[in-house]
Amino acid sequence: MELYVLWIVVFLALSFDFINGFHDTANAIATSVSTRALKPRVAILMAAFMNFAGAMTFTGVAKTIGGGVANPADLQYGVEIVIAALVSAIIWNLVTWWFGIPSSSSHALIGSLAGAVIAGAGLSSVNSSGLIDIMKALLISPLIAFTVGFIIMWILKRVFAKSSPHQINKGFRSGQIITAMFQSYSHGTNDAQKAMGIIVFALVAAGLQDEMEVPLWVKISAATAMALGTSIGGWKIIKTMGTKIFKIEPINGFAADMGSAMVIITATLLHLPVSTTHVITSSILGVGSAKRFSAVRWSVAGRIVIAWIITIPITVVVAMLVFWLIHALFLI
Repeated sequence: MELYVLWIVVFLALSFDFINGFHDTANAIATSVSTRALKPRVAILMAAFMNFAGAMTFTGVAKTIGGGVANPADLQYGVEIVIAALVSAIIWNLVTWWFGIPSSSSHALIGSLAGAVIAGAGLSSVNSSGLIDIMKALLISPLIAFTVGFIIMWILKRVFAKSSPHQINKGFRSGQIITAMFQSYSHGTNDAQKAMGIIVFALVAAGLQDEMEVPLWVKISAATAMALGTSIGGWKIIKTMGTKIFKIEPINGFAADMGSAMVIITATLLHLPVSTTHVITSSILGVGSAKRFSAVRWSVAGRIVIAWIITIPITVVVAMLVFWLIHALFLI
C-alpha cells in the first residue's frame, strides 16, 4: 500500500476530529454561555484547553472503536474502508452543523464505519457482538443522562426551595464555570478517542502495527485537532442547545452539566464510546422536566430525536456509496 494513502486517512481522521470539535463545542459550553456565566470567547478557549487535557488522558475508548466494529487485520481493503467511513461521517457532521442540529458525531462515525465494512468486506466481516456493545452504550447513555439530570435538579429544587432567586442565580453562575470545565474535560476523554481509534484501525489494517495500542503521535494529533476545532465554536448548535429546548437558568445549567459530565466520564472509564451530544441534550431535557415538564419545548426535542434516529441508517448508506465510488474510480 502506498504511504500517501495512509496519510490521507490521517488527514481525514484529524479533519473529522477538528469538525467534531466545533460541532460539539456547544455540548460543553451552551448552558454556561446562555446563562452568561462565561463570555462566549472565554468559554470556547476554556473548552479547547480542557478538551485537549481530556483527550490526552485515556485510550480505552480508542481501542473499543478500533476493534469493536470489525477486525482491521482481516480486511482486504481496510484502509479504503476507513477513508469511506471518514468521508461519510464528515459529510453528515457538516450537514447537521449547517442546519444547527445537535446530532451525534459518534453515531455518524460508527454508522459510517459499519456501512463501509459491509460494502468493502461483506456483512459477515462486521463484529456483531462488538457493534452491539457499542450500540448499547450509545442508546442507554441518553436515558441514564436524562435520569441523572432529573434527579440532580429535583434535589437542588428542594434544597434551595426557600432561597432567594437572585442569590441562587449568583451562586450557581459561579458554579457553572467549574461544571463547564468538567464537562469539557469529559468530552475530550471520550470524543477525541474516536479519531484515535479510527487511525489505529487504519494502522493495523495497513500492517504497520499488530495491536490496538495508540501511539503517542496519534494521541497528540487527535487532541490538538479537537482543541483547534473547539476554538472555532459551533454557534448555531450553541443557540439550539442553550436557548431552544427550554429557558436555562444558572441552577439548571449547573445540574445539566454536572449530570452529563458524570455519565460521560463513567463511560470513558468503562472504555465505552458514547454520544456526548445525546448525553448532554438528554441531561438538559431531564433538568427541564424536573424544573417544570411544560417548560420544555418538546417539539424542538422531537426534531433532535428524529435526527438521532436517522443518523446511523443514513451514514451506513452514505459510507457504502462512498466506498463503491472509491472502488469504481480507483479500481481497488
